Amino acid sequence: MSALAPWIQRQLTHLLRQKGHAWLIQGPSGLGQYELGLALASAWLCEHPTPEGACGTCSSCHAISVRTHPDLCLLMPETLMLDLDWPLDEKTQKDLDDKKRKPSREIRVDAARDMVGFSQTTRSGGQGKVVLIHPADRMNTITANTLLKTLEEPPGDTRFVLTSEAAHLLLPTVRSRCLTHTLEWPQSAEAQSWLAGAGLAASEANALLRASGGRPNDALRMSQSDGIHAQQFAALPRALQRGDPGILSQVTPAQAVSLLQKLCHDLLALQVGAAPRFFERQDLPEGGTVRSLSAWSKSLAKESRSAEHPFNAGLMLESLVSQAQKALRRPR
Repeated sequence: MSALAPWIQRQLTHLLRQKGHAWLIQGPSGLGQYELGLALASAWLCEHPTPEGACGTCSSCHAISVRTHPDLCLLMPETLMLDLDWPLDEKTQKDLDDKKRKPSREIRVDAARDMVGFSQTTRSGGQGKVVLIHPADRMNTITANTLLKTLEEPPGDTRFVLTSEAAHLLLPTVRSRCLTHTLEWPQSAEAQSWLAGAGLAASEANALLRASGGRPNDALRMSQSDGIHAQQFAALPRALQRGDPGILSQVTPAQAVSLLQKLCHDLLALQVGAAPRFFERQDLPEGGTVRSLSAWSKSLAKESRSAEHPFNAGLMLESLVSQAQKALRRPR
């Protein structure tokens, strides 16, 4: 198993000292919800755990690393299971292979029902059974209600780890059945050091950390994507003010909306005398008013609801650039 980031390791050590059969790990995206949740599950299942977590060498740790542990049940959206290389069950995989449906972006109720059955079977002989639900806010009401009784009174020695970057969307009955841990923000120096260990130059790590709002996992993903990189990110505001659509040519509509929301946030911050969060001050153009930027913010929030499945991606990106140019016009 790869070494955990130092801020994740600190929190794992803290959680392993605590009692409880169900933990809700909450906090903003990009701080390591999934990594901490999986590390906690791995330590609970490990044959030779230490106060710092799983040993990384036993048969249980190996089974998790190759995605085949019989006592670990994952509840995730199918799209995320595929992204993280977790195997789907045979029926689901066949349905997708036969193109009977697309991978679900929610945690399906069928998966929750399978989890209830999983919790009621005898463990394979290890340290217990663990259910990892990531992210828990992708459960609809029916799915969440399906697991409530099992979450409150799990059979045998089953334990739960739930993660969420939007815990307010969870049913109160789900939250009340869990102990809660709020993720800590890493120090800037340790985040930059971690990104340097992943191969990023210091200047790029610093720029992407700022672009991601101080969230190192998001910064690393930005560096690995085919989208906008550090230099392009700095050039984004003025390119949009010129109405240049090429600046967004390498990003998806969803990524574009996210970038534009960051820009809109910083320009609104300047309008009210606050410091920008995502962009350097010198990279932000003079332009826009509180009124035009507020209207743009509302428009972007509306666009975000359909950005994952746009009717026409090219037209949507052109529209986004046009809206940005309009919002960024210098007042007369």
